[in-house]
Amino acid sequence: MAKKLGLDKFVNLWRLVQENGGIINSIRSLYRIDALKSGTLVGEDKYGNKYYENNSYFFSSNRWVVYAEKYGLNYDGSQVPAEWFGWLHYKTDLPPYKDPNRPKYKWLADHTPNLSGTNEAYMPYTTTKPKIIPWKPPQW
Repeated sequence: MAKKLGLDKFVNLWRLVQENGGIINSIRSLYRIDALKSGTLVGEDKYGNKYYENNSYFFSSNRWVVYAEKYGLNYDGSQVPAEWFGWLHYKTDLPPYKDPNRPKYKWLADHTPNLSGTNEAYMPYTTTKPKIIPWKPPQW
């Protein structure tokens, strides 16, 4: 009877709110990542990002990342290291700390996020003359 009236949806919503730490933390999660999900913590990278999985969701949305609090609302997909990127996009089912075939070389560079659109973005230096010279108004 409760299922026909849709009351089970309210029970599931209340369980989801409790798993996210109450009403205030659920609202904070909705504001920060636009989703209210619950799942098992699979791992955490050295930057503080946490990775979750819940196989009861659809295939493409059953793995997700919650970015570290230090990023605030200024997070993007380039802040996920390559080893976790592979797990998020189903290249492997093993998290990076369980994968025995993952090579570990001394020469591998550390992960750096994409800085495009910021003051620290890469700007190439050129020595060639520009083909179009901007007009400068005469000075009086």
